Amino acid sequence: MTLNRNTFAPMRALGRGALAVLLLALIALQPARASEPEVQTIWRLLDYVAVDYPGAVSGGKIISPAEYAEMTEFAAQVETRLKRLPQKTAKPNLVARAATLRQSIAAKSAPATVEEQSRGLAEALLGSYPVPLAPRSAPDLARGAKLYAENCSMCHGATGAGNGPGAAGLDPPPIAFTDAARARERSLFALYQVISQGLEGTSMASFEDLPDGDRWALSFYVGSLAFPESSQTSGGQIWDRDAPVRTAIPDLATLVAKTPAQLARELGDGKAGPVTAFLRRQPEVVVAKPAGSLALSRQRLEASLKAYAAGDRGAASDLALSAYLDGFEPVEPVLAARDPDLMAKIELAMGDLRSAIGKGRPIAEVEAANAEVARLFVEAEAALAPERASASSSFLGAFGVLLREGLEALLIVIAMMAFLRKTGRTDVMGYVHGGWVSALAAGGLTWFVATYFIGVSGASRELTEGFGSLFAAIILISIGIWMHGKSNAEAWQRYIKEKISAALSRRSAWFLFGLTFLVVYREVFETILFYAAIWAQGNGGAMLAGAATAASLLGLIAWAMLRYSARLPITQFFAWSAALIAVLAVVLAGKGIGGLQEAGLLGVTPLAEFPRIPMLGVYPTAQTLVAQLAAAIVLVAGFWFNRASAPRAT
Repeated sequence: MTLNRNTFAPMRALGRGALAVLLLALIALQPARASEPEVQTIWRLLDYVAVDYPGAVSGGKIISPAEYAEMTEFAAQVETRLKRLPQKTAKPNLVARAATLRQSIAAKSAPATVEEQSRGLAEALLGSYPVPLAPRSAPDLARGAKLYAENCSMCHGATGAGNGPGAAGLDPPPIAFTDAARARERSLFALYQVISQGLEGTSMASFEDLPDGDRWALSFYVGSLAFPESSQTSGGQIWDRDAPVRTAIPDLATLVAKTPAQLARELGDGKAGPVTAFLRRQPEVVVAKPAGSLALSRQRLEASLKAYAAGDRGAASDLALSAYLDGFEPVEPVLAARDPDLMAKIELAMGDLRSAIGKGRPIAEVEAANAEVARLFVEAEAALAPERASASSSFLGAFGVLLREGLEALLIVIAMMAFLRKTGRTDVMGYVHGGWVSALAAGGLTWFVATYFIGVSGASRELTEGFGSLFAAIILISIGIWMHGKSNAEAWQRYIKEKISAALSRRSAWFLFGLTFLVVYREVFETILFYAAIWAQGNGGAMLAGAATAASLLGLIAWAMLRYSARLPITQFFAWSAALIAVLAVVLAGKGIGGLQEAGLLGVTPLAEFPRIPMLGVYPTAQTLVAQLAAAIVLVAGFWFNRASAPRAT
């Protein structure tokens, strides 16, 4: 075998492919963003139909031709827009339900029927195509009042009664925000959507140029006008003493999603009105805690079970996946730091539930799996309670995350650096350093963009990690086999040292840059998400101390590896490096498949009683084990071929 420029050709091709896929994975940071405005528009139309249809039809007769024409148009738009959404398993069911809604309006059905169909379709839509439902923090009502006076009072009036000086001649007239009957049927999220996008066919313009926080502040202020300020005192007393009320509204997402009418059905009219008046003026009391999104998970689990019972397996599967990705995934880093065993149980139970749904198991079995997940969520809420946060848990969480995630990347980077030193090619060491430095910078940019511009969804996270792990594994398998082949004969090693300059062309050096970037960015991406969640719990000093301790330990490991590798004979170095890289390739193969399973891209076939060792990429599913077994077989076959062909190479 002769070493020349073509020796690294397969690896260069893999490197280019991996970088291309990495770009696609980065684009996948927000896979649903392209359809998000469309989903929001559909939701807004459905909300408008649910609220305004009683003003168009009563007793099977049209009482307002203009309103009825609008309802007919909106229902048709809902159906048309749903057909344009990205394909998902639940999409045909959503389109069918939209057709049913349109037919009900055409038949002049009872308002209660149309409202139920509209609300149900809107809930199912958000279950299958999740969009942001709540502000990042408690809105500023004083800011909302100022914005209202500047932008809205001219038409809607100083008090929101719809009688401003600019209202004359407007058709339809401006909405009276003080209309209690109408306000009972309108959620804060619906107000936010109208403020953000405007309302076609009316004089209501879009205020999308306002910052997101301002639009939410305006929504909360407007949404409070129909509920007397005087009743917020009694609402606050009910909130403080009535635990079931606090359970019904655990976070901002629930507060902005529920209409006062829905709250009245859950809590009774005597409580719903005052509590609404209180919470819409003092939303800071329900600012989402770490366990807050688990309420969303429970809602999605309930909706999933209903969909499965109704025979819609596709919607049930999407809702179960959303319960994990949009509810549990955001709190997973904190739970992993506080109770890793419980986190593992939840992931396993969620996999069992999705598997049962996918296989069409009997309803009793799916119901039992659903109940088990819900039970574990109750335990998670206790583990995530604020009183469980401590300096020691933040320190240990930050230390463990960085050590675990950093060690994988460190082993690969140090192996490449040692390889270059052993072969006398320190002149291209800058490409390796450039790769990991660029990965750190890209990680910082990811954090900034995810914090201030977009939200990194659970699916985006798992897809990025999954694809990144898989393609790193593919490249490492190639490198591992190549390195093993260079460990068989001393004469061959001397030839490598003589010819390595020709082999490591500039393109090969860029390949090293790409590989370093890929493996380090994957770990940085994961670490950033974990650290952001831990930081939100407070104890920032303890978290930074944990990170610094882990970084120091990683530095010590790197120094020891480089020093020890320098003393190894080159044949032993290649042999040990090949073994290390082979192990890491098998680990990443399991992690990659596991990430794609959690994102819902691959199915889940649970293996009962099989151990779960995330650090080794071992998960109790058939798919991850098959992937790791396949990687191991390829490596063993490559190593065997190297040994078989060693005499010819010598």
